[in-house]
Amino acid sequence: MERGRGAEATAPPKLPPAWFTHLFWRGHRFLHRLLGSRVLWSPGNKRGWGAMHLTTIGRTSGRERDVIVGYIEDRSVPVVLAMNGWEDGHPAWWLNLEAHPDAVIHLRGSSERPVRARPAEGEERDRLWQRWSEIDEGLDAYADSRSVDTPVILFEPRDAATDATI
Repeated sequence: MERGRGAEATAPPKLPPAWFTHLFWRGHRFLHRLLGSRVLWSPGNKRGWGAMHLTTIGRTSGRERDVIVGYIEDRSVPVVLAMNGWEDGHPAWWLNLEAHPDAVIHLRGSSERPVRARPAEGEERDRLWQRWSEIDEGLDAYADSRSVDTPVILFEPRDAATDATI
């Protein structure tokens, strides 16, 4: 039972329509371009998770792609669920990272950080999934409603000396 972690299957909570979710995150990305990191928030807020700006390299275009994603921190390493707004399939940003794992993130109150993305596996994934599910009580139901597993992604620092520009 990889997608969720619940003992019993429950109906997923009602999601807003996909058009609303896409519009919300596009608006957030626009505000980030306009106002910078002031529109991001850290995991220390009442939500329990933060928002970060992620820049990837497009897997087919080779161009920079920007997205705002939710994250928690695990020992100072941002952790993201590649959930695609709980729609089926994987989000484009994760497909880009599978092809080109080097990326740049920007968190509230910090400068850009070069990172390398990798999926969590095994016990590490289980532990991080549990941390997310403590913050989002509907997590297992959302995940169980998808036909694909939800990757748990870690963004580890890259060595500045061997950094490829993004």
